[in-house]
Amino acid sequence: MEKKDNKSLEEKLSNLAYMLEKAQIREYVSLLEDPKRLIYMNFLAGVARGLGMAVGFTLLGALALYLLQKVVLLNLPLISDFIADIVRMVREQSY
Repeated sequence: MEKKDNKSLEEKLSNLAYMLEKAQIREYVSLLEDPKRLIYMNFLAGVARGLGMAVGFTLLGALALYLLQKVVLLNLPLISDFIADIVRMVREQSY
């Protein structure tokens, strides 16, 4: 009975060690112990996030303007005049 309990305990410990290794706890703890590296990694993450947002908003804005120009070409009475004014303002601001 005791051998079975030991084997079960060994399996559980082995499984726990595997899960901790898989979760990369060692790398996380070493990162927390080095404040300079933590600040550097957070800085790089912030720069990447900001760059991603800037590129995303630019592409989304360009797509929105493109779609608005296509709506203007449909020549809908009230909507087309409003959208044409918006597109005209954006073009004036960009030049």
